[in-house]
Amino acid sequence: MAEKLLTRSYKVRGGDYDKAGEVADEIKKILKDLQIAPQLVRRTVVITFEGEMNMVMYAHEGTISFVLTNEDITLRIVDTGPGIEDIEKAMTEGYSTATDEMRMMGFGFGMVLPNIRKNSDIFNIESALGNGTSVTSIIRLNENG
Repeated sequence: MAEKLLTRSYKVRGGDYDKAGEVADEIKKILKDLQIAPQLVRRTVVITFEGEMNMVMYAHEGTISFVLTNEDITLRIVDTGPGIEDIEKAMTEGYSTATDEMRMMGFGFGMVLPNIRKNSDIFNIESALGNGTSVTSIIRLNENG
């Protein structure tokens, strides 16, 4: 059984572009300080940043939970927002529901969920229209595990 080494939970407010990316930066610092392998830090930061930005852009609010065990890193990204109408379509690279305003800020390339899935060893998404979305991403610390 995996031994929990560290647990953190972060609140994210929808529309708060000024603080966007702060959670990813903090988790990056924690993992680097713990001397986690750079490629695992990168994957974790990609997942965290993509999930964080998606919440800022679309959700009312949300939480990013970060759990480090001796076996893996688990990220749970849960929001209260509009939910995803078609998860299969949303998982397609390039598909985006970004507004023109979001695109003008440099977002809306339709890569959030594909990037999270690509950087996860285990990926799960659940969404309910009008209630929000929950993404769980697990990265194994040992490639053979």
